[in-house]
Amino acid sequence: MSRVGWIRLLVVGGFILAIELLCRTGMISPRVLIAPSDMAIRLYRLLLSGQANADIIETLGNVAISLVLSVSGGFAIGAAIHALPRLRRAIDPFLASYYALPFFAFYPLFIVMFGLGRGAVVAIGFLFGVVAMIIATLNGFDRIPRVLVRTAEVYHMGPVAAALRIKLPSAVPYLFTGVKLAIAYCFIGVIAAEFIMASSGLGYAIAYAFNNFDNGKMYALMFFIIVLVTIVNALFYTYERRLMRRWGR
Repeated sequence: MSRVGWIRLLVVGGFILAIELLCRTGMISPRVLIAPSDMAIRLYRLLLSGQANADIIETLGNVAISLVLSVSGGFAIGAAIHALPRLRRAIDPFLASYYALPFFAFYPLFIVMFGLGRGAVVAIGFLFGVVAMIIATLNGFDRIPRVLVRTAEVYHMGPVAAALRIKLPSAVPYLFTGVKLAIAYCFIGVIAAEFIMASSGLGYAIAYAFNNFDNGKMYALMFFIIVLVTIVNALFYTYERRLMRRWGR
């Protein structure tokens, strides 16, 4: 592990230790926040009992569907926008301010369109993740060496062939940034949508536990989400580092 990685680990570990001490000494009431060690213990018991299995499977399925749609759709849309400079100039301000839009203000519309359940939740997750992938695709295509673009022109490649055979391999390191952001945004969108637009899933289970003052289950599920997303991002980060080293060679 690099020096920066150790520093990051120490900062996170120190923060967790501080929260643990504040909770154990009573400076933070258990009605407000339980100690991280209690979260881990309650999560272990919850997973062992199998009570949360259905909600975990539901949420992971929703995230997987929205992520696949976000990554594939974001790449396709980004490639199309990059091939149309005038369209890009017109849409750039919208992309820059996209995440300032209050998506959940439109949730009644999504309920009408998709109903309560997976359709509306996946739609919200897709909307959260797709633009991160579009922006990453545009940034990656902007950094493709001009000689490769000229090569595609010399071989008379069409837009689709050039995007798949020239632009995609050249932009892969930058696209990984978009994939990592899409993962985070899809988790945020799906879980937040499950709070108000679903009758199952981790978001629904957390909201149900909150409404019933079940702090133990609520924080255990939140702890599970944090650990899961951290592991997934760490795996992608490790693979990205290897890919970048290979790219440098």
